[in-house]
Amino acid sequence: MTRPAIGVTIENPRQEPEVFRLREDYVRSVETAGGLPLVLAPGRPEDATEVLGRVDALLLTGGADLDPKHYGEKPHPKLGPTFEERDAFELALVREALRRDLPLLAICRGHQVLNVAMGGTLVQDIASQLPGAGAHDPDVERWETCHEVEILPGTRLREILGTERVAVNSFHHQSVKRLGGDLVLSARSPDGVVEGIELPRGTRRFVVGVQWHPESFWDHPPGFGSLFEALVRAVDGHPR
Repeated sequence: MTRPAIGVTIENPRQEPEVFRLREDYVRSVETAGGLPLVLAPGRPEDATEVLGRVDALLLTGGADLDPKHYGEKPHPKLGPTFEERDAFELALVREALRRDLPLLAICRGHQVLNVAMGGTLVQDIASQLPGAGAHDPDVERWETCHEVEILPGTRLREILGTERVAVNSFHHQSVKRLGGDLVLSARSPDGVVEGIELPRGTRRFVVGVQWHPESFWDHPPGFGSLFEALVRAVDGHPR
């Protein structure tokens, strides 16, 4: 039986702007969930339609900051490196995926791209813009949990994870500020930082974003394989 093809976006390393990189964890998470990972290198925004015509679902990965011009703000002094080619391409991918009702899982930066693509905004630097916020980018192993998040009742994320609270890892200095479009809050950390967003069931087959890195637990407990399994299941007999 043919496995669902999951398009996986690629990161630009901050020190090597002319190089693309993809962490193995994303690939293994998709494979373990029963999907076939296909790498999507940043290309022209106008190619998004053709690109998504060749996959069954989309996985947006982590990486560099999103240029604030895409949500109508000027750069904050703490803004990190941005990559316009990737920004433009991924924003186009999200909008085309929504138009096609393609299942979409968005992680960390991807979660932020999803929000901006739907008209939302971002906190450009948590430490300086959210007084009292906890540490969201500690120097720890990828699979080490740093804080808990509350999963809100009635959300798709709550249904997938099957719990009210879960310990997560954290590697970000930006976060969702104003929610875009019809997105709803699905998870938050104790300091109020947005940790999960989604489109309500009935509006799209599957659109879920999380701020942490579930892929890093593919071979470590507690594991978040159910997120990737839900993405693969969302294809649900409706291939490209």
